[in-house]
Amino acid sequence: MDDTLSEKEQIEQIRAWWSEYGGYVIGGLGLGIATLVGWNYYQDSKLEAQLEGSALYETLTEHVVDGSLEEAEVVANQLTVNYAGTTYAAQSKLAMARLYMDKNRDQEAAATLQELLDSDADDAVKHVARARLARVRLYQGDAEAVLELLEGQDSSGFGATYMELLGDAYHALGRIEDAQAAYQAVLLDPVAQGTVDRQLVQWKALDLPEVEAANETDTAEPAVEEPAVEEPVEATETEE
Repeated sequence: MDDTLSEKEQIEQIRAWWSEYGGYVIGGLGLGIATLVGWNYYQDSKLEAQLEGSALYETLTEHVVDGSLEEAEVVANQLTVNYAGTTYAAQSKLAMARLYMDKNRDQEAAATLQELLDSDADDAVKHVARARLARVRLYQGDAEAVLELLEGQDSSGFGATYMELLGDAYHALGRIEDAQAAYQAVLLDPVAQGTVDRQLVQWKALDLPEVEAANETDTAEPAVEEPAVEEPVEATETEE
């Protein structure tokens, strides 16, 4: 503001400016206050939802530990419906898959883990689900499904786990060289310690049949029996 103006002129300029722009200032302040109130409300609601989801998940884990399948299914369904997209909904599927396996209901365990893989859950949770689903498929004797799940998957944190499971699947399919390579990759992985049982993997590698012997068994042609040669029958003299 020009310092040469009189006090009265300055006041008149302020009044004119306020008359023209005052509404925008008030509107901006109102919008800012409303945004702040809305953000605080959102944060409070989000925190409340997290607390409720956490309490439900704790209840679910208690049912899983107790082996109470029906009660666990009810709580897991609440988490899936009311808290979809949260970590509690994703974790509930992992917990239910474990409980289904404890109850020898492997098909439902596999279906639950597949639902988690098909969801928009966090990648870290999906890696856990993928590894557990691979173990279920091995239990079911479906080694080919394990290859479909794990081949080409790239994860530094789960690489050793995946390679061990692939080794198990290759062994089951008679692909001994591939199994040997998978187990060796685990044993040579510098970050495998703590994620897999290296001693168990070493025993698996030592338990593999010799590659040469396996190849000979696969390529050996079945022995063909020589046709029996009939002994000539001596002619007997015709009785007179």
